[in-house]
Amino acid sequence: MVNMSAAAAEAETKRERRSVVAELEGALLRDAGTFPYFMLVAFEASGLPRFAALLALWPVLWAMEVVLGRGDLALRAAAFVATAGVPRAEVEAVTRAVLPKFMADDVDPAAWAAFGACGGRRVVVTRMPRVMVERFAREHLGAHEVVGCELEYSRLRRSTGIVRGSGERTVADRVRALFADGDRPDLGMARSESATRSFLPFCKKQLQPPFCDDDDDVASGQPKCPPFRPVIFHDGRLVCRPTPLMSLVILLWLPLGVLVAFVRIAVGISVPIQIIPRLAPYFGGAVVAHGTPPPAVSAGGGSATSGVLFVCTHRTLMDPVVLATVLGRRVAAVTYSISRLSEILSPIPTVRLTRDRDVDSARMRAELSRGDVAVCPEGTTCREPFLLRFSALFAELSDRIVPVAMNYRVGLFHPTTARGWKAMDPIFFFMNPRPVYEVTFLNQLPAEETCAAGKSAVDVANYVQRILAAKLGFECTSLTRKDKYRVLAGNDGIVNAKSAAAEDPAPWQRRLKEVLGFLLH
Repeated sequence: MVNMSAAAAEAETKRERRSVVAELEGALLRDAGTFPYFMLVAFEASGLPRFAALLALWPVLWAMEVVLGRGDLALRAAAFVATAGVPRAEVEAVTRAVLPKFMADDVDPAAWAAFGACGGRRVVVTRMPRVMVERFAREHLGAHEVVGCELEYSRLRRSTGIVRGSGERTVADRVRALFADGDRPDLGMARSESATRSFLPFCKKQLQPPFCDDDDDVASGQPKCPPFRPVIFHDGRLVCRPTPLMSLVILLWLPLGVLVAFVRIAVGISVPIQIIPRLAPYFGGAVVAHGTPPPAVSAGGGSATSGVLFVCTHRTLMDPVVLATVLGRRVAAVTYSISRLSEILSPIPTVRLTRDRDVDSARMRAELSRGDVAVCPEGTTCREPFLLRFSALFAELSDRIVPVAMNYRVGLFHPTTARGWKAMDPIFFFMNPRPVYEVTFLNQLPAEETCAAGKSAVDVANYVQRILAAKLGFECTSLTRKDKYRVLAGNDGIVNAKSAAAEDPAPWQRRLKEVLGFLLH
């Protein structure tokens, strides 16, 4: 028993010291293709015209890589079309906020098990420009170094579309330079022939598919690698990986999708809110309700808070509107930030909050005295199955608290954004072929779980977060709105007009580009 423990400890120490060099495309990631990532950069950083142009070039790129065997030339052409003339800030924003999610979804579990078990220096080799991979490799794969070609920029901080340093010999020299004094990587992982010729012979042990490292069998009772760090925050409008076929589907659907979205919005504004759930299936959507909502209470009955406070998970801007349609009655929505267009289109009252605790509390109490109120304590949307930390303000306002689990399903476009124009969020939601919303009413909080029983507002907020997460199968986190916007937009999410203009030299250009792109196509 002692000898087995000693052997396991020795194996664990050996693993912690092992260095590894791994190819990204086709090894750590299942898909060896780079085309979808360039399509994402083209769509999110420039818009539909460049997206369509790169898709039109795909047959030529395929012929270069498959028929002529010039994959390097195909990659250079794709990089040029996707990035030429794009501001450096836009390229970096897309690689920070959009690409990691698609890469994380494509990670090969077996390859990650072998890569993550190595506790020494970890190096990731990629065929794509390093800027497109570095954020994901460092933060989610735990890489210390990323070896890839470099995207060049002009003096005006715009991409020239030219990449440097993508040859096999250049890659091999860069890997060798990372291991000085004659040291060599303990493990090399690769699938492609180019990687096999460049850096793989330099490694002491070479691992190719299937990625099963026999050295880890010694400590089979121990976790071989740390859990893969999921992507919680991500941005961008596309739901599916833009492969050539899916990109074609998106382009063909867009004109019809815009028309369908405006028809759905027009119907939603013109008909009584009570009959929208019945009409939704005829227009390709669905609203699914579970549980029993509380009955309406007449306002003005001498009580300071006569309305019901619905505490909702925050999935999209549509949460309070969908809640009101299911209830079939007036519900006011409180929000920290909403566009003027969304306010105009909203079929329910909206109340702007100021982030001043006393002012916001007074406004919400006044609205509760008039009727029901919907609040999303997370303060911002989250696409993944996680709940952000709940603000405790709502727990101080009422003892009639009804938690509501909100969720949605879409097929093509995300109806939320951190960097784009938020006024487009409802339009993108209704542009999906079959948008589905699920609303689940939980029981009203018992008196002993509210502040009336002496519980602190923080305890009440945490309790509501836990029961909503359990109902949805989500995971509770302590992350906040500031954490989200620091990851996706590089700010804390609270930017006034002057500071926004200083940080983004031309925000109106991105908004106008997004609107005109969809109108023209």
